[in-house]
Amino acid sequence: MIYTVTLNPAVDKTVYVDNFAINTVNRATSVRQDAGGKGINVSKTIQQLGGSSTAVAVLGGPAGSFISSALNEMGIAVRAFSVAGSTRTNTKVVDLASKTYTDINEPGAAVTEELLSDALAILALEVNPGDIVVLSGSLPAGAPAGTYATWARTCRDAGARVFLDADGDALTCGIAAKPYLIKPNEVELGRMLGRELREIDDILGAARELVERGIEHVMVSMGGEGAIFVSTRGAWRLRQPEVEVVSTVGAGDSVVAALAYATSEMKPLDEALRLSMAVGAATVMRPGTEPARREDVERLFEQVTIEAL
Repeated sequence: MIYTVTLNPAVDKTVYVDNFAINTVNRATSVRQDAGGKGINVSKTIQQLGGSSTAVAVLGGPAGSFISSALNEMGIAVRAFSVAGSTRTNTKVVDLASKTYTDINEPGAAVTEELLSDALAILALEVNPGDIVVLSGSLPAGAPAGTYATWARTCRDAGARVFLDADGDALTCGIAAKPYLIKPNEVELGRMLGRELREIDDILGAARELVERGIEHVMVSMGGEGAIFVSTRGAWRLRQPEVEVVSTVGAGDSVVAALAYATSEMKPLDEALRLSMAVGAATVMRPGTEPARREDVERLFEQVTIEAL
């Protein structure tokens, strides 16, 4: 079983505006709303790949109800924990004419440490050895910086393999718990290590440094430049095919989803890596936070290139 954890979810409102400009009136060509948050995006992609997961999320107010209902309609199991206040709405302004993508993220509803402890205790009782727990996204107000480290240790002690996709202090503290896999981008990785990673060799060296610290798998996403994957078994440069970009929202989440799905299905490493790049490319072809279509993934799969480093 795969569990995705989203402690700071959001309704993702995507507004398409051609030639978006500040200090003037902009007219939208279309608007859509999706259940969002990094872990929720992971669950949606896993479902499209033919897998299943349980979305663990802290939800509140009308926006929280919208997310819960949307996931139920998609057939995704939800383990919701109620919070006072309302789940946030994040607005994405997409300008396809100028190829710009602007995010306006609201603060989420504050949580209490008691709520987090209760949620973790319930999850720990459900997790079985061999399960996968994906911890991803920003932490809500009220959550200590070490929250992901605590969750990672508890889930790992229950026998789960923990995937971590976070940034800032949440990532820095989280890696101390030695998750099974982490997926920063090159900027997040450099920020965590306190240095700028300008070249491929810099990124490769930084990823290897984390593997030496005890993290088994490090996937460093680099947007249109592909990714670097390093594990105890070696290092690889991954390149995805070029596609028409409609929305970049959720692309990184889709990579995590593909790796979690492939791991749960015990697929060979090369197939898992190829799948992650194909899913990432297929995701940016979709509007809003709509997950990749399986037919696009299958078409792009063979176009991914993998180079041993």
